[in-house]
Amino acid sequence: MGSCRRYRIDPAKYLKDVLTRLPHLKQRDIPSLTPREWAKAHPEARTLPPE
Repeated sequence: MGSCRRYRIDPAKYLKDVLTRLPHLKQRDIPSLTPREWAKAHPEARTLPPE
């Protein structure tokens, strides 16, 4: 949750997306689930503008 705050993303949206997609991902796709990478791919989930 601290990383979600750092990247200013909605933790509920992040967790829902990650937990839904996780069982279907390949190992090579796991790095895309970090809050930093996820925030880049989902700018609509930002709760505050970036600093």
